[in-house]
Amino acid sequence: MQRKVEAEWLDVDQGSEREVQQSLQDLQRINTLFGGVSSTVAMLRRVAHETNARKLSLLEVAAGAGFVPQRARLWLAGDVELEITLLDRAATHLPKDGFATCVGDALALPFSDDAFDVISCGLFLHHLDPQRVLQFGRESLRVARRAVVISDLVRSRLHLALAHISLPLYRSPITWHDSLASIRAAYTPGEVREMMRECGAQRVEIARQYLYRMGVILWK
Repeated sequence: MQRKVEAEWLDVDQGSEREVQQSLQDLQRINTLFGGVSSTVAMLRRVAHETNARKLSLLEVAAGAGFVPQRARLWLAGDVELEITLLDRAATHLPKDGFATCVGDALALPFSDDAFDVISCGLFLHHLDPQRVLQFGRESLRVARRAVVISDLVRSRLHLALAHISLPLYRSPITWHDSLASIRAAYTPGEVREMMRECGAQRVEIARQYLYRMGVILWK
C-alpha cells in the first residue's frame, strides 16, 4: 500500500464548531480504545525503568489539549510522576489552565539542549514528510535528556479496512475523513527505522502496539 498524503480536515479547521468539538471527542475515544494512551504509557514505563527514574519531565509536542499525557499521568500514578509541559503551534489548541504550555514549532523547539527528560508525541509523525521526520528526530533528541517517545499509526490495507468498519463509532464527519486519511499518510515501522538512521540516537527501538499502533523510542 503506497503512502498517500491529503489534508486532514481537523488540521485546517474544515467543519462547523460543533463538528470540530465532536471530532476532538472522537479523537479522545480513539486514543483511549485503540492504543494511543496505552502505547505511550508502555514507552514511558520503559524509559523510567531503563533510567531508574521515579519522576520524568515531559514535553508533549503537537499536544492539542494534552489528553494523552494527562491520561498517561493518571495511569502511571504511584509508579512514575510526570511533570508535563504542552507545546502546540496554535495557542487556541492548548488548555487555558492546569499545565505549563508553550506555542512553538515542533521542528525548531524553543528550548535549550537537554531541557526535558522525555519528548513525546502522538499521531504527529504521519503529518511530516520523510525529511521532516528526520529533522523532528534530531531536534527532539537535542531537547531530550533521556529519550524521545513517538506513538503513531501503521499504514496497511488491513488497518484501513478496520478503520472503515469503525466509522459508525464516530460522531463527526471530520473524523470519518481524517481517520482514513491518517492511515493512508502513516508510515510502516521499516520506513521509520530507515528515516531515523541518521537522527543521532544512541539506539532506535520500534515495536508494534495494540491495533496497528507503532511505538518508537529514540534513546539519547
